[in-house]
Amino acid sequence: MKNRFKSLVLKKPSRQEVLTETKDFIAINLGLISYAIGWASFLLPYKMTTGGLTGMCAILYYLTNIPIQVSFFVANIILMVLALRELGIKFVLKTTYAIIMLSFFLNAAQAMMTSPDGELMQILGPGQDSMACILGAVLCGLGIGTVFVSNGSTGGWDIVAAVVNKHRNISLGRVMLYIDIFTIGSCYFFFDSWRMVVFGYVTLVVVSYTTDMIVNSARQDIQFIIFTKDHIALSERIIKETSHSVTVINSEGYYSHTPVKIMITIVHKNEAIQILRMIHEVDPEAFVSQSRVEGVFGNGFNKIKLK
Repeated sequence: MKNRFKSLVLKKPSRQEVLTETKDFIAINLGLISYAIGWASFLLPYKMTTGGLTGMCAILYYLTNIPIQVSFFVANIILMVLALRELGIKFVLKTTYAIIMLSFFLNAAQAMMTSPDGELMQILGPGQDSMACILGAVLCGLGIGTVFVSNGSTGGWDIVAAVVNKHRNISLGRVMLYIDIFTIGSCYFFFDSWRMVVFGYVTLVVVSYTTDMIVNSARQDIQFIIFTKDHIALSERIIKETSHSVTVINSEGYYSHTPVKIMITIVHKNEAIQILRMIHEVDPEAFVSQSRVEGVFGNGFNKIKLK
């Protein structure tokens, strides 16, 4: 029994971990606010939907008038209870927090957008469906991307994905895409409206593209190739002050025929300035090449996912 719930034991966090978690929670809140504004200000007033659990809740709202935040909250809590033992306390706390806050922000945003007659206001005016679709999708994608970059989750099918990825080294992107296509396509049978289907797919594409832009830009990695006279001191600093290692290659300068050490290291984008400062402090005359790299897998970076 102890082993089954071992992942639920809380450890005392360090000061750095507290600061990191605080930054993550602030960013997660900003992302959730952007997501809620996208739905309440643009998608819901113009009766649009998209994929995922939120899209399903939007369809339910259009059919029954059950507030989207209510069905979203209930569905996510059920998923969280079912997945509690599999995901561990850290993921559960962050995701539960995101679910509660997103439900709150959705409710608050809709309250602000509701006119005296009880209808959601179309702030762009009637007939501005295309612009509402784009603006709503961009805000939603911006919000989701910000939450993902901050190691958070908006709940929904992300919970299912987290459980499956724990046991299988696969990506659920294709399965989720099929679910999204089915969800949006069902609008035609419920509402007899090709308009909702078309705008739903446009919204899905824009949300996905915006999310990818945010996530990829934040998780870009940088490769440094360093020619230095003091590779030992610099290597020790990089290893000690970052979570990354260094590869040192023996080489020879062709013109001078003198031996030289080439250091190669790959770090996250937000660590690039720190590496440059180390280089300047250890060897100001070092020759440095810096370049962006994509698809870095292994210790300290991304795990390989088979689609």
